[in-house]
Amino acid sequence: MILREPIFPVNRHALYEEHGYSAAIRSGDLVFVSGQVGSRSDGSPEPDFAAQVRLAFDNLQATLAAAGCTLDDIIDVTTFHTDPEHQFATIMQVKQAIFPHPPYPNWTAVGVTWLAGFDFEIKVIARMPS
Repeated sequence: MILREPIFPVNRHALYEEHGYSAAIRSGDLVFVSGQVGSRSDGSPEPDFAAQVRLAFDNLQATLAAAGCTLDDIIDVTTFHTDPEHQFATIMQVKQAIFPHPPYPNWTAVGVTWLAGFDFEIKVIARMPS
């Protein structure tokens, strides 16, 4: 039987409880982080797109930290975008600040039509540091 350990950041927001999911699951030495969005402390979307992307990465970092990981432990990234053609330049600016040098994690970007009021979401798989 594979053990699944739920992970929640210190300032856990109501979305996890409301929608019945964990911020992340640790299984063995892998951490699977659920989609993180640019939500304010009350769960509402940050209206400024660049700030929303940065806040999504902040929320991602908080979840990784709760699991004992950092951004350097990420091996796989999937991002979801409501308007990739017009958002990509902003996302790339934030991405360059977060991952300024190789080796970069592999990355898949997916265009979607709905993210529950958000315009950007990021989910990752990380490996626990040894």
